[in-house]
Amino acid sequence: MTVTDTSTSIPCAPGTLPLLGHAVPLLRDPLGFLRSLPQHGGLVSIRLGPHPAIVVCDPQLLHQVLVNDRVFDEGGPLVDRAREFIGNGLIISPHAQHRQQRRLVQPAFRPELLPGYARTMAVQFHEAISSWHEGQIINVLDETQQIASRALIATLFGAGPDSVSRDRIAADSATLVAGVYRRAIQPAWLTALPTPANTRCRRAVRRLRATIAAYVAEQGPHEDAGPMLSMLLDARDTEGDGQGLSDAECIEQVTAFFLAGTETTAVTLAWALHVLAARPDLEHEVRDEATGMVNGAGVDPGQLPLTRAVITEALRLYPPAWLSMRITTTDTALAGHPVPAGTTVVFSPYLIHHLPDLYPDPERFDPRRWTGAAQHSLPRHGFVPFGGGARKCIGDQFALTESVLALATIVGRWHLEHPDPAAFRTPRPLTTFQPRGLRLRVSSPTALAGPCTQAPRRKGGDGG
Repeated sequence: MTVTDTSTSIPCAPGTLPLLGHAVPLLRDPLGFLRSLPQHGGLVSIRLGPHPAIVVCDPQLLHQVLVNDRVFDEGGPLVDRAREFIGNGLIISPHAQHRQQRRLVQPAFRPELLPGYARTMAVQFHEAISSWHEGQIINVLDETQQIASRALIATLFGAGPDSVSRDRIAADSATLVAGVYRRAIQPAWLTALPTPANTRCRRAVRRLRATIAAYVAEQGPHEDAGPMLSMLLDARDTEGDGQGLSDAECIEQVTAFFLAGTETTAVTLAWALHVLAARPDLEHEVRDEATGMVNGAGVDPGQLPLTRAVITEALRLYPPAWLSMRITTTDTALAGHPVPAGTTVVFSPYLIHHLPDLYPDPERFDPRRWTGAAQHSLPRHGFVPFGGGARKCIGDQFALTESVLALATIVGRWHLEHPDPAAFRTPRPLTTFQPRGLRLRVSSPTALAGPCTQAPRRKGGDGG
C-alpha cells in the first residue's frame, strides 16, 4: 500500500524501515524496487538511510531537473561519497564551479580529436585481445575493464605506463567505483568504521591519486596534438580569469575520468558481449560489419551503424550509471508539489529506459530500436545514459567511439558463447550496473548452424 509523506504530499514508496529507510530493497533488489516506483506517480518519496529523497519517474519532469542545473545542483549522498574520494572533479563539481571546469576540460574532447583517439584505442584493443586463445573462458568484466583502462590510459598518458601500472590503475578504479554506492546508502556511522571494504576503498583511492600525480608531474607541454593530459595541463579559461588547472585540480579531473569513463565503458561493452553471445545471428551481422577493422587501423564508428545500435541498446537496457542524484539549492516545485531547498532528487536512467510507454516490451534487447524512425519519437530525456542538460557527460562521444570500436574489434576476431547459459543471472547493481560473474568462451569465428537463439529475457530484477 502506498503511503504519503505529509511534509511534501508526494507519495512515499512502501517498505521503509527506521534508520535504514529503503536501504534493504536498494541492496536486495534495487532494479525491481525502481521498476515498482512509477505505479505510485511521477514523483515518489524514498529514504536513503535516514535521509529523505524524491525519485523522478517521468521523463518530462526529469527534463525540468536536468535543464535547470542551477536549482537542481549536483549533490546528495552518492555525490557526497564520491567527493570524499575524488574532490570536485567535473562529473560531480557544484554549479558554481562546473561551467569554468567544463571550459577547461572541453578542449580535450573536441570532435576533431576523436579520429586520433580512435586510432590509439584500436591499437590497444587489438593488443588486449591478442592474448586470448581458442577455447579460453574469460571473466568478461575483468577483460573489458582492462580494455577500457588501456584505452583511457593510452589517450591520457601516451605510451608511458607499463603493464603493472595499467593493472594497478584498473584494479583501484574498480575498487573505488564499488565503494561509492555502498557507502551512499549506508548510515554515516557504518561508512566511518574501519571495515575491510572501507579500508580497501581508501587504499585504492590513495594509490590511484598517487599514480596519476606521478604522470601529471612528468607530463610536458604539447603542441597541436598529444596525450589528453597535456591538453588538460595547457588549457586556459579564455572566457574567465585566463587561468588553467593546477596540478592538484588536474589530478582530480583525471581521477574523475577514471571513475566515470573506465568503468562505464567496461560495463557497457561487457553487457553487449553478453547479449551477442546469446544471439549468434546478431553477432554474425556485427562481424560482417566489422570486416574493415584490420590490424588496428581503425574505422569511423559512423561506418558501423549496427554495432553502434547494439551499444546503444546495451546502454538502454543496462545503463552503467543507473542511479544519479541532485540537490535543490532553493525552494522550487515539481508537478505542483513544493520541493524545499536541500532536497535530494534522485533519477534513474534504468527506470526511465524501462518505461513501457517509451519502449514497448522494454525487457527485450532490440538494437533495431535505434536504426529507424522510432528513435526520433522519444521525448527529450527519454534516453539518458550520459545524463542531460548542461551537465551531460562531456565524454559521451569519446565513450561511444571507444565502445563501438572495441565491440567491433572483439567480434571481428572472436566468437563468444556462454559455457553455461543458465549459470549467469543479472546481478544487483552497485555504483555501476556491472555483469559480475559473467564468463564467456572464446573461439575462432565459424559458420553458425541451427536455429537462431534469442537474447535471454529478464525475470523480475534478476533475469539476464
